[in-house]
Amino acid sequence: MSQVRLTRAIEFSTSLRYWSPDLDEAGNRARFGPRSRHHGHNYRLEVTLAGEPDSLTGMVIDLKDLQEILDREVMSRFDHRDLNRDTTYFEKVPPTPENLARVIHRILRDALPAGLLHGIRLYEDADTFVELREGPGEDP
Repeated sequence: MSQVRLTRAIEFSTSLRYWSPDLDEAGNRARFGPRSRHHGHNYRLEVTLAGEPDSLTGMVIDLKDLQEILDREVMSRFDHRDLNRDTTYFEKVPPTPENLARVIHRILRDALPAGLLHGIRLYEDADTFVELREGPGEDP
């Protein structure tokens, strides 16, 4: 059999502000502009898996199992949460799309069967996305 890629998309909403603990209020406003104030995003996350379909089921992963992982690992942590106040991931770095994508990628890499995660694409809006892919020696 040949390897196939399977992509599942979910959407979640967060509030956040770009904020660096190394800067004071004026410094954060100067560095991040209007994004230093609380605002929100409706994200679209595409998770791509790659592997050999099971010879019995014909599936790389049961979509029900994948959805349970996404609900537990992404939705429960981030949906309708304030990324600065409700999570510990952004205590030292601002919750930019790049940083959020790196966090989600690490979480999913640990939660999925080894070697199954091919990559993720996180859309901040219709025109902007961050993409991370698995590769030799990469540690996003």
